[in-house]
Amino acid sequence: MDLACARQFASRWQDDWNSHDLDRVLAHYAEDVTFSSPMIARLTGDPAGTPHGKAALRAYWTTGPIDYRDQIGGRVYEVLAFRDVLIVSGFGAYGETAAV
Repeated sequence: MDLACARQFASRWQDDWNSHDLDRVLAHYAEDVTFSSPMIARLTGDPAGTPHGKAALRAYWTTGPIDYRDQIGGRVYEVLAFRDVLIVSGFGAYGETAAV
């Protein structure tokens, strides 16, 4: 992915993510995507915390939030890997959390 393509992706991604429209967000993901996050394990009770496939990711995001802020005020960074222009894997990395 070159810089122009990355910028175009980032613009579409931001618009689609902020729309909170799950179909728009998932359009960026490959059918065989994997996504890992400590929050997935916490919310689903699945210790692996890694949905495999777009349908599993949809199921998680249907129960989990779609927001750049995490549920307890912490910083969240997503690391994404691409095949062509679709996301094939991702990881939600959580930084410091706000005092509760």
